[in-house]
Amino acid sequence: MAEPPKESTNETKPDEKGPAAGLEEATFGSGCFWCTEAIFQQLKGVKSVVSGYTGGHTKNPTYKEVCTGLTGHAEVIRVTFDPKVVSYTELLEVFWKTHDPTTLNRQGADAGTQYRSVIYYHNEEQKKLATEIKQELDASHAFKKKIVTEISPIKEFYPGEDYHQNYFRDNPENPYCSGLIQHKVDKFRAVFKNKLKDRTGQ
Repeated sequence: MAEPPKESTNETKPDEKGPAAGLEEATFGSGCFWCTEAIFQQLKGVKSVVSGYTGGHTKNPTYKEVCTGLTGHAEVIRVTFDPKVVSYTELLEVFWKTHDPTTLNRQGADAGTQYRSVIYYHNEEQKKLATEIKQELDASHAFKKKIVTEISPIKEFYPGEDYHQNYFRDNPENPYCSGLIQHKVDKFRAVFKNKLKDRTGQ
């Protein structure tokens, strides 16, 4: 990932707010959260995507601390979605098809436990679906190697610093965005073109 700006030492705080009535939450880690956020923001039924940290032991972690790999936290996104429009199973499909779930603690050049492939489930139904689909993908040899995706209960979620939110949208000239993320987004849009929001964001 590109070098963080100076304000990366800003302290984070846990977010304990739940979703609005009729909405649900999902939390995924699949490498750099700038990439994952850029993809899930474009799906129909997704109301918001927040980049942040979870799964570790350090309270109120900063980006700089998470980058050391010593906090135990993963870079993740928290997706708030309308299950009447997009199902959790469909979110899982996007998750597994838009990163490599067979590489341990690495996505491309981004290496470290903070980049691990992980699903943090919010309830037993999410755990059941994630586990069953992971087993089905392994049994069908959907990937050349065994899936290493971690499936764990959600812990305290810490939203990332403000400059991490909407990063791809707000920093199109950043080489990491115009190169790597744009390439991933283009591939995603080609595969999931029937599940994309329209120009109004609906």
